[in-house]
Amino acid sequence: MTYDASIFQAHRGGKLTTASTVALASREDLSIAYTPGVAQVCEAIAADPSLADTYTWVAHAVAVVTDGSAVLGLGNIGPRAALPVMEGKAVLFKQFGEVDAVPICLDTQDTEEIIAAVTALAPSFGGINLEDISAPRCFEIERRLDAALNIPVFHDDQHGTAIVVLAALRNAAVVLDRKVADLRIVVSGAGAAGNAVARMLLTGGATDVVVLDSRGVIHRDRGDLDPEKAALAGITNPRGVRGGIVDALRGADVLVGVSGGTIGEEALAGMAPGGAIFALANPTPEVHPDVAARYAAVVATGRSDFPNQINNVLAFPGIFRGALDARATRVTDAMKLAAADAIAAIVADELSAGAIVPSPLDPRVAPAVAAIVAEVARQEGVTR
Repeated sequence: MTYDASIFQAHRGGKLTTASTVALASREDLSIAYTPGVAQVCEAIAADPSLADTYTWVAHAVAVVTDGSAVLGLGNIGPRAALPVMEGKAVLFKQFGEVDAVPICLDTQDTEEIIAAVTALAPSFGGINLEDISAPRCFEIERRLDAALNIPVFHDDQHGTAIVVLAALRNAAVVLDRKVADLRIVVSGAGAAGNAVARMLLTGGATDVVVLDSRGVIHRDRGDLDPEKAALAGITNPRGVRGGIVDALRGADVLVGVSGGTIGEEALAGMAPGGAIFALANPTPEVHPDVAARYAAVVATGRSDFPNQINNVLAFPGIFRGALDARATRVTDAMKLAAADAIAAIVADELSAGAIVPSPLDPRVAPAVAAIVAEVARQEGVTR
């Protein structure tokens, strides 16, 4: 394999450092920042734990936690090899949301050990961003941590992807002069992202969503489904589609690829004309954008070198910034829907087939998402 030396140079020494927010220029400075002055703050927090939000960094700090089991498209590469990705995630948190994030790579893939470790770490943070943990373990880990902790727990591979996909689909529907509720949607992939995308699209108004895993269409009569897929079968595939990707795409208006596999042209040829293809596997999409353009009017990928990049950075910095600002205890479905609407609205006045979502570098996105997420959290009463 050939490596790019410039990439390695950019990562040399890591991508993160720490910085002090207080001066240490005198003995008095030292006595205030550390002992004996710090003891007063410790005693106050011991008497009233809510003061930690004001007098420590938890109001702007998030843990980015992985076990290295599902990193990008690289798979189960372990915690050390995952660290560059987690560092990168932390950089994005800071750049776009002014959130201080700490990468934590756990040397275990045991569900109970991960839950115990994150629970033990939680007092140091205002939120937990779970990252690159394989399905189906990721579902249980997130659910149980969400129930156990009074700070937001958010698995970005699930919900960040789903939020941006919904935002993109809302705008694609406008470009296509269609209604989301009328679209026949196929989701190829039933892992963390596929499961969440299907659920988010249904919550966002879709009525006809068909999901496939590596064995074909998920439906109620399949006897080989794990509990997560069985639950998904109960809320999707209203027409009772059976078979594989060719069968699922016959007459479909939208394809959302989150599988990492390859989808052939013979399957795409069965789609209804004038639809949308979101081929989001990265770095190699399920369908190359040039091929997808032959069969769809709107094409999106997960890559930065083609139009309509479905990038989670449009969601997670603003979601956590808003959740932290509101001192939210969780991220609700209403907060996720509001985030998707905010992302879609950024480019509502400049929509085209090649611009259905903002650029990941658009400075308007994170503040807009943060504001609405904080507002909805307060409305729902999920705040400390």
